[in-house]
Amino acid sequence: MSTVKKSARKSLIWLGALTAVLYTVLAIGVGTGSTTWAPGLGLDLAGGRQLILTPEVDNGVEITQTDLDQAVEIMRNRVDASGVAEAEISTQYPNIVVSLPGNPDQATIDLVRQSAQLQFRAVLVEGSATPTATEPVASPSAEASPAEVVAPSASAAPSPSPSASQASLSLFQEATDEPAPSPSLISAPVPSVDASAVPTDTTVPVTEPVPGETDPSSFDWITPEISAEYAQLNCLDPVNISGRDLGEADYGHVACGSTTPAKYIMGPVEMTGTDLSGASSGPHYTTAGTLDGTYQVNMEFTAEGGAKFAEITGRIAQLEAPRNQFAIMLDGAVLSAPRVQQSITGGSAQITGNFTQEEAAQLANQLKFGALPLTFTVQSDEQISATLGAEQLQSGLIAGAIGLVLVVIYSLFQYRALGLVTIGSLIIAGLISFAVISLLSWGIGYRLSLAGVAGLIVAIGITADSFIVYFERVRDELREGRSLHSAIDHAWKRARRTILASDAVSLLAAVVLYTFAVGGVRGFAFTLGLTTLVDILVVFLFTHPILVLLGRTKFFGDGHPMSGFDPKQLGRDTMYKGRGRVASPSAKSVSGSTGADGSPLTLAERKAAAAKAAQPAPADSADDGASDATDPASASAEGEK
Repeated sequence: MSTVKKSARKSLIWLGALTAVLYTVLAIGVGTGSTTWAPGLGLDLAGGRQLILTPEVDNGVEITQTDLDQAVEIMRNRVDASGVAEAEISTQYPNIVVSLPGNPDQATIDLVRQSAQLQFRAVLVEGSATPTATEPVASPSAEASPAEVVAPSASAAPSPSPSASQASLSLFQEATDEPAPSPSLISAPVPSVDASAVPTDTTVPVTEPVPGETDPSSFDWITPEISAEYAQLNCLDPVNISGRDLGEADYGHVACGSTTPAKYIMGPVEMTGTDLSGASSGPHYTTAGTLDGTYQVNMEFTAEGGAKFAEITGRIAQLEAPRNQFAIMLDGAVLSAPRVQQSITGGSAQITGNFTQEEAAQLANQLKFGALPLTFTVQSDEQISATLGAEQLQSGLIAGAIGLVLVVIYSLFQYRALGLVTIGSLIIAGLISFAVISLLSWGIGYRLSLAGVAGLIVAIGITADSFIVYFERVRDELREGRSLHSAIDHAWKRARRTILASDAVSLLAAVVLYTFAVGGVRGFAFTLGLTTLVDILVVFLFTHPILVLLGRTKFFGDGHPMSGFDPKQLGRDTMYKGRGRVASPSAKSVSGSTGADGSPLTLAERKAAAAKAAQPAPADSADDGASDATDPASASAEGEK
């Protein structure tokens, strides 16, 4: 057995094993009652549960559309992190409408209904986002230094340019009557902690922390439970970034950064959103009064909040890193953890750094939303029927079936028996896609919407296009005089680049749609991207290997009229006739497939030559030819002269 045949059979075995594993796992889930064979359906096809939430504030502050939009964004992050797919969250001022597909559990309902809270906590430990095998030691993080707090100034000094992953921030108080010293930004490496100043084993506090008495920046807040939670916390998991437990306000807490890949151990809550009166964003000015192209966020505190903030910043400014930071938390995640250099008084502060206009506005909206004493009252909680239902699903499936039948008819008409390879490839792709979607529905709660069905239908055309590219390459190689074995090998080297490029474009479009779209469009993008990957898998592990094996059979190798490789159908006669028989050079020349130098002609050149040969010869040329042919004596006389 040749190496090529062994490789082809090995690919088919791998494909069969993969398909068997997918359906075995799915069968186990069905057998244990954990899932069903069919994937879960989305809100538009199966109905679900709808909640109408009305926001309320304690002090009578008017709620704006921006506040509602921020609340919707927080709820959407919570729902996505919980694994519920195809949820719909929208505003109908002044209400928020949340529609969840299927029958969500009470934990998901409570997650949507809970209010987002803004908290200020002192940072004790900062580390990488991934879980660690050992519990933390209370020492500075090796990560890039966070935001800085500079001395009071009437105008903000420019901050060092930070990385995109961790913006460098600076806090400034309002200008006072007394002049302040010039800002001094720290760019040197963060100093190490004095080992004698902290316990060597942070899992055992020096003393038991007492709420209201123990320093909020003391390492005593790192209890064994807090230390173990920190070691196990994985901040790369979206479920830990939004809607997470806020912890007890009077004790230490562990949380992830919402925009930076880091996790923190913090002391008790020292300020809340009620201490912040407002937040806004705008361009940042340097000490010279010029714009530096960045944007800043302005925070305004209440009278009581300003006093608390001055006390907090005055205390932590004397500490080593990272304990000279305070964490601003919203919805259980750290929005920012700026570093303090000295006490900030005056009741206001500025957060500056490498912000774009959109980033500064987003942070300001988050702070402003967290400053609202906002709670949600459930106006209604009811089951809703499918917005589209089985009829629309049936219509979509019929449309897909029609498209599939048309592809089958075209393949059989154009490629004869070779079209059966296309049909087999489509069946394999369908089986794998169905198994993967059903497993995703079981594993992560994915639900198939009508938009997702549309993505599956579009995939039929994408998959068929890959096969057509490959088959046409093979037929072109045959027209150039190669044997079928050689044609398949050379065509695959050329076709796979085209197939990969085409699928890469489809996959890129799916990723962009899924990243920037919401709702049903994301469902379409998801299935489009999934089926594109399946197409690549099927072409490499089924279509090419099966064609290699078929090319070595008598039916296809001899160019049977129904094989799709018939020389007459291709417009030429191959040099290799099969079974050791080779066409003569004259036959090849007559076929019109070579030029004057004997090199193969391209398809365009062959068509041009055929068109030229079909044109009638000029009359005088015909007469001259006839004269020469009928009067040999005249020709001889001319020759003698």
